[in-house]
Amino acid sequence: MSNRSPGRTAGLLVGVVLTMGALSFAAVPFYNWFCRVTGFAGTTSVATTASDVVLDREILVRFDASKEAGMPWDFKPQQHSMRLKIGETGLAFYEAHNPTDRTVAGTASYNVTPDSAGGYFTKIACFCFTEQVLAPGETAIMPVTFYVDPEIVKDPEGKFVQEITLSYTFHETALPESQAALAAPSTGAVN
Repeated sequence: MSNRSPGRTAGLLVGVVLTMGALSFAAVPFYNWFCRVTGFAGTTSVATTASDVVLDREILVRFDASKEAGMPWDFKPQQHSMRLKIGETGLAFYEAHNPTDRTVAGTASYNVTPDSAGGYFTKIACFCFTEQVLAPGETAIMPVTFYVDPEIVKDPEGKFVQEITLSYTFHETALPESQAALAAPSTGAVN
């Protein structure tokens, strides 16, 4: 027979449930932080300046574009690949076109393959850092400035990487309130 009262057991169970809920809530931000720091799952790094070191070794960077199901934009890279030296700053462009008769907002998610290159692919500036909004029929040319960190040649797996693919997927997002009001169709009714 246990010496615990039913109230104490219930209190312990509530404590376990609350702890599990708190841990699951913290898991997503922790996972995002972990991926940014380690490059796990092809997550790229971010820097405010270009690399100080440029190596003689070259690497091929490929560019890929896709859309989430239901995203109405046309979206593609303007170049399919570029060869640059490790540490050299690259500038690539993607093109998005809104063929609809309504304003559409979108956000791009991204990753790098192979995964071992993720933490070494460093973006300086990218359209993916902010939401993009295109008016009906509008086309936008969107740049991404990047470099491959020279530290990749010291990584046990990364040193064998000969090419990297940078992939973006655009997802439709809700329009900001200020633009949603402007994009709302006029009823033409007069009060």
